[in-house]
Amino acid sequence: MNIQNKNYRTIWPDARCQFVNIIDQTKLPFAFEIVRIDSLEKIVTAIKTMQVRGAPLIGAAAAYGMALAMREDESDAYLLMAAELLKNSRPTAVNLAWAVSRMVARLQATPLDMRNFNAWREAANIAEEDVAQNQKIAANGLTLIEQAYSSVKHNKNKPFNILTHCNAGWLATVDHGTALAPIYAAHDAGLNIHVWVDETRPRNQGASLTAWELAQHGVPHTVISDNAGGHLMQIGRVDMVIVGADRVAKNGDVCNKIGTYLKALAALDAIFYGHKIPFYAAVPSPTIDWTMDDGSNIEIEQRAEDEVAYMQGLSLTGALQTIRVMPIESDAANPAFDVTPARLVTGIITEHGVFAPKLLNPNALQKVK
Repeated sequence: MNIQNKNYRTIWPDARCQFVNIIDQTKLPFAFEIVRIDSLEKIVTAIKTMQVRGAPLIGAAAAYGMALAMREDESDAYLLMAAELLKNSRPTAVNLAWAVSRMVARLQATPLDMRNFNAWREAANIAEEDVAQNQKIAANGLTLIEQAYSSVKHNKNKPFNILTHCNAGWLATVDHGTALAPIYAAHDAGLNIHVWVDETRPRNQGASLTAWELAQHGVPHTVISDNAGGHLMQIGRVDMVIVGADRVAKNGDVCNKIGTYLKALAALDAIFYGHKIPFYAAVPSPTIDWTMDDGSNIEIEQRAEDEVAYMQGLSLTGALQTIRVMPIESDAANPAFDVTPARLVTGIITEHGVFAPKLLNPNALQKVK
């Protein structure tokens, strides 16, 4: 993506493979800062604190974490210790465990004196594959948008409104994004697109990250409170919902940022008011967990109470402040994700094509390749 007239990815190694650079997402949208990560410990912290976040990016970051570990110690014991440390850094996104397991398999088959070299090469492969997958998701999703956009029911003089939740743009991947990738493609193709951006409490990834991305790209958008989406669907102001996912089960259940389930319910009920609103999840194939029969067994990350109790923003004087928004005496619960049942999902947009949940299986994806 182009930021301040310069092309960036969310993570990239230095030329000598001594460290990786990341964009610190905890500072956005008020500051654009690049952080140097030069150890396994620092990449684990970056994942836990959400300096890097989004399932595909977490996977790439974990792969580079394994490379940083091999720079420190190429032994079998350190390899397996690093793998467990990274896998436990965040539990819900399947891409993390997938990337780490792939790195372990590659490195265990590599002589000790070659592990550092091969680790960086394999991590780079994972990153490049993510970019290619997301480019194809953009193309497949664009076809869906174009078909809906050209519908006789849509007035071309009015914007085609797409609602999204959380951030599934280029900041959540190595580049291009998942749910936002088709939106960027539609905007670049000249379609009259407008995006409703859920704020996505409590971390506000929509308000701080998605809105920032869309503004950088010049895509018309409006930030809304999380509770406004259902109302907009009722009154016909939403034409399509596209979200990302941290894990998709074999049956098509979609695990995504908390609040996604409510949007899917509202999209289904809108048909009662005469507004048929398709609900799509855009995911690269590593986000699909073929070992998980349905979403009921997905571990839902429980994050700290402080994320609910406090909010960060700019004061009227322009200073960055953190304030408490609830009574000191009150407790807070903070489940980070929910599961949208497959019956509420119109389709899964992948790099291999768009699939109805009941048609989602590895054999089908193989045939489309």
